[in-house]
Amino acid sequence: MKTILVTGPTGYIGGRLIPRLLAKGLRVRALARHPEDLAGRPWSGSVDIFKGDVFCGQGLKESLQGADAAYYLIHSMADTADFEAFEETSARNFAAAAKEAGVKKIIYLGGLGGDAASLSHHLHSRHRMGEIMRAAGLNVTEFRAAIIVGSGSISFEMIRYLVERLPLIPCARCLRGTRCQPVAIRDVLAYLAEALENPLSDGKIVEIGGASVHTYRELMDIYAETRGLKRFFFSCAFWSPAFCARLIDLITPVPGVLAKPLLESLRNDVVCSSDEALRLFPGIKPLDYRTAVQYALMRITENNVETSWTTAYEPHYAKPCSFIDTEGLILQDHYIAVDAPADKVFRVFSGIGGQRGWLYGQWLWSLKALQDRLIGGVGIRRGRRHPDIIHQGEALDFWRVERVIEDRMLLLRAEMKLPGKGWLQFEAKPRSETSSILRMTAYFEPRGFLGSLYWYSLYPVHTYIFRGLTREIRRRAESVKA
Repeated sequence: MKTILVTGPTGYIGGRLIPRLLAKGLRVRALARHPEDLAGRPWSGSVDIFKGDVFCGQGLKESLQGADAAYYLIHSMADTADFEAFEETSARNFAAAAKEAGVKKIIYLGGLGGDAASLSHHLHSRHRMGEIMRAAGLNVTEFRAAIIVGSGSISFEMIRYLVERLPLIPCARCLRGTRCQPVAIRDVLAYLAEALENPLSDGKIVEIGGASVHTYRELMDIYAETRGLKRFFFSCAFWSPAFCARLIDLITPVPGVLAKPLLESLRNDVVCSSDEALRLFPGIKPLDYRTAVQYALMRITENNVETSWTTAYEPHYAKPCSFIDTEGLILQDHYIAVDAPADKVFRVFSGIGGQRGWLYGQWLWSLKALQDRLIGGVGIRRGRRHPDIIHQGEALDFWRVERVIEDRMLLLRAEMKLPGKGWLQFEAKPRSETSSILRMTAYFEPRGFLGSLYWYSLYPVHTYIFRGLTREIRRRAESVKA
């Protein structure tokens, strides 16, 4: 049985690829900076999980030792403004460790675009990563793709939200003239999985795309038609990636720090220059863009989004920090008896946020989200991947799910901009087979005087919201039919 390492398992592609590799009967390893974020995934118990960081070189030796092949599915656009240097260091560390471990094959997913000096920083970095790994003497299969169309894909989500929310869409020259060959997520996963057993792809750069080529305006037009939306486009001479990134930051869930590098790439045609992918992988018949959009929307409608870009993205100002019960924490505790078993109470509070909202005082939550957006925070635009199922490590509006104990507890870590660190914990404690205690606790670790002032000035508001929220959770739990 072959042993395969997947880097970036909390990401959009890695999280979908792993179950497909397991289905092929492979022994799979995962290298993650935060292994705890993989807890609760349906496949996590079937994977050997290693803690590590390719930028620091941590965990690479252990995870690559004895591996037959490895997938490199890492990017760093959100980690630092100088992401090119960050990515280059990461690729060099990975390549050196893979070479030392004797890994027979590396499969890397990069970006389309001609090898030209005019490439955007994003696309240039994508190409550079493949070059570094090949220069190390590794057998690299590098796939190059344009927009990946699928539920939860960041590029697709940008298109989706812009078209859904703007009846009038400004259209710069690059949107009307630059060509793109989007590819469906199912086809990308098929190429990645089949490359393992396809020696013809060894050492090759394989450009992959869908069955149709469009301008970016056409991509939005087709999305609107598929959704039955009437949208109007008007010519816009002014074009600034920084300005447009800020606009996208305000009206979509995609933060500007991620949108800007992608927008800069709009000046480059991203179209396959050959049909080599079709010859090397004749069993894969790529979907056209319209069909890929229909599949993506069907997944969203069915609440069957397998992974989302939000899982791996963390705001640069909200560096991960685990909850520790220690001095210096302020807490606000609320208890309430519930005439319903603990699993029903858990079902209610674990479904909070996203489209369902925050159950009580929604206008106050929305006001907080607006204030957070205005000062550069994430607001509640990220929503949640699934309305009922929540996994550790996922984004939930302006929180991150730090811990989940099924039918018992949910711990959220604040990722809004605060003068300190905050957590919100929900816990359902059984009293009998038909009753339980709901405990809701807000923890805050203030940063200096302003942190303490923030907490105590909002204490009456928090009291109002939390009391009302516990009562509403009780009401909903008690009304759930057996």
